[in-house]
This record gives sequence, structure tokens and C-alpha cells, in this order.
Amino acid sequence: MIRLVVFLLLLPGLAQAACRQALSLGLDVSSSVDDQEYRLQLNGVVAALNSDIVREILLSRPEVPIRLHVFEWSGPLNHRIIVPWTEVRTSEDLARITRLLRSHDRGVAAPTTAIGAAILQGYAYLAPHTDCWQRTLDLSGDGMTNTGPPPESIPDTQRPPGVTVNGLVVGAGDLRIGDARFVDIKELSSYYRTRVIRGPGAFVEVALGYEDFAAAMERKLVRELASMAVGALQ
Repeated sequence: MIRLVVFLLLLPGLAQAACRQALSLGLDVSSSVDDQEYRLQLNGVVAALNSDIVREILLSRPEVPIRLHVFEWSGPLNHRIIVPWTEVRTSEDLARITRLLRSHDRGVAAPTTAIGAAILQGYAYLAPHTDCWQRTLDLSGDGMTNTGPPPESIPDTQRPPGVTVNGLVVGAGDLRIGDARFVDIKELSSYYRTRVIRGPGAFVEVALGYEDFAAAMERKLVRELASMAVGALQ
């Protein structure tokens, strides 16, 4: 599969853009995420970005790079940039992103979860990147909105043209002791599918606990980048 993905990413049509994709990753840091889970989340992003398949995709065409951006969110006004927009052209660029993620200190862990506000903030981050072939907002979270604008109330007219919003939902609990939150993952996945994700090819990935976050993030990144290439082929 990796060779197919890289082959598609090398299609001449993508050379028309200044970048292949602007990808903003929004991480939930509300109070439902404890400090251990928070670190698993950051380390999971690091592991996914540095996996063999994702590295090969990211570095495959430095003249038409992918731009990466990472921020954390919780309450309606709690948004903090972890990694500013960075074009990934070399291994050194990826190493710089890795260092920022590993050294970051957690911001405000608000007691509320404002997915709608995170979507609007993500739109603002992505709006200037009109020179990219595709723009994607990826929100990770382990709960539903309980404050701020409901995500389903945000009209499509506010979404920058062509922007896709994907989701990574986390069943945060201990499977070994029958934690009920693992049962709720189906409900949360359905919530994200019907109310959160939007745009061309939008999808939801699932992590069965923060211990599974790295693997789920890797699957999600590969699917996002592969869907971009397939879109270019079409």
C-alpha cells in the first residue's frame, strides 16, 4: 500500500500547488483527559508522524510539501498552538516538530468540552492556506460538546471552501475492569459522524483508549494523505 500511496502523491497534477496539504491537528485537553492520557496523546502524535509509512509520505516530495500544525483545545476560549505551521521538507523539519511536541507543557484543561469552538478556530487556522491543494482539520476527543456552539449549528457557509473536518474519537477508560466508557465509544463515534465531521471524504477513526492513540493516529494520517492523492487522481 505504501508504494501506491507514494506513487499517487507523485502525480504531476499536484505540482500546480505550493503545498500538497495543510493539515491541522486539534487535541482535546479538557479535564476529562488526565495528565497520563495527555502525555499518551502527545507521544502518540510523535509516534505516528515518525512511523515509516507516514515519514515516507511526508518527505516524498519536498518541492510540494505538506504543512503541519498542532493545537490543543478544551473550553470555548481555550486554544493553544503547540506546533506552528511548518512545511515538512526534510527529516530535520520533522525532528523539529517532534521536539516541540515532546517539550510542550499542557495549557488550560477547562472543565468543559467545546467542539464547535474548536472547529471554528480550526477554520481560522486553515483559512489563509489557499495555495494548498487540500486543507484538513483533524479533531481528537473523548467526549461530546457541553458548552459553546453545538458543532451541528455551524453552517457550511462558515467552512472555508474545500476544507475537510475529520475526527479521532477516544474510548477513554480501562478495558481490563470493564470501564463503561468503552461501551460509549459507539455513541461517541456516531456523534462525531453525524455532528462533527464534514467536507469532502470526511471520516472518523477510533482509538480504544489512549494506549491505542498512536496506532489510531497513524491509521488516520495514512488515510487522510491517501485520500488526498486519490482525489488528485480523479
